[in-house]
Amino acid sequence: MAVAAAALLAFSTLAALAKEPPPSGAKKLSELVALVEQRADFAYIADVEWSDKGYDVTYFTKDGAKVEIKYDPVTATPMNLQ
Repeated sequence: MAVAAAALLAFSTLAALAKEPPPSGAKKLSELVALVEQRADFAYIADVEWSDKGYDVTYFTKDGAKVEIKYDPVTATPMNLQ
């Protein structure tokens, strides 16, 4: 039973990691990170995740505020800022 549970856990972990790659023409992740680092009051990046809809970047400002922004992978423009 434990072996089956371990196999199921390993398979589900691999399935979660198998995401579609960014589209052709997408900006390099290093370019996106450089853009985020230039934002006003930037302190540090906490997390960057890729989904089929873009890059989800979480960073903190110098005053400790948490900022979450989704970026278009091709243009590297914020998609959820008004």
